Amino acid sequence: MARRKLVYDGKAKTLYEGPEPGTLVQYFKDDTTANNAQKHAIVEGKGVINNRLSEFFMTALSGIGVPTHFIRRLNMREQLIRSVEIIPLEVVVRNLAAGSLSRRLGLEEGSALPRPIIEFYFKDDKLGDPLVTEEHIVAFGWASQQDLDDMVALAVRVNDFLSGLLLGVGIRLVDFKIEIGRIWEGDFMRLIVADEISPDSCRLWDIETGRKLDKDVFRLDLGDLGDAYTEVARRLGVMPEVAAPRTRPRLMN
Repeated sequence: MARRKLVYDGKAKTLYEGPEPGTLVQYFKDDTTANNAQKHAIVEGKGVINNRLSEFFMTALSGIGVPTHFIRRLNMREQLIRSVEIIPLEVVVRNLAAGSLSRRLGLEEGSALPRPIIEFYFKDDKLGDPLVTEEHIVAFGWASQQDLDDMVALAVRVNDFLSGLLLGVGIRLVDFKIEIGRIWEGDFMRLIVADEISPDSCRLWDIETGRKLDKDVFRLDLGDLGDAYTEVARRLGVMPEVAAPRTRPRLMN
């Protein structure tokens, strides 16, 4: 079998050239990182769960008319996706105060916000993915004002849908990040949701207990990350028979 052409190798996913023009194969790793990769471990089976959860969320979004890059799942760790031009921004939607928002503004974690807040972060690991304003984005040509308006509209739709979906299984969507890409259909350009939607990119809290069911478990040493991700998959009925992934430390060269 011919070796696949590597397109991109990231912290949690690898992209390969797809079998058809305009497609990529997205492979989900077991690697888990925090603090801009300063903390790293292998959670065996995490990639399998994130692949299935991202498939579940992307498919559900497509079902309500939100365009995504997802085409189909290929196997336990891989999915076929559309090749897009990624806008170099992380779009973060916050429903409750947590993480960097709490630290920046001195807000108690979990405190209510007056409304969902949308933030933009410039995608650059060397700079630590800094928070940027719409003025920066337009001035430096990362996106036009129309692009920004469309990105905000997409983010609001994703937030409304995922918040209700997760609420139905007793999980509060505290915040999440998405990436958005451009695709061309002839001369017409449109924006679609890309990357992934999983507990790696969301803050998820149990509504009754406040238990964290996302990557903060790893960031803050709150327990077994595999158990948390497995609980999300179980509640959503994505992988009801799944065994919890096991965490092992990174092997140093």
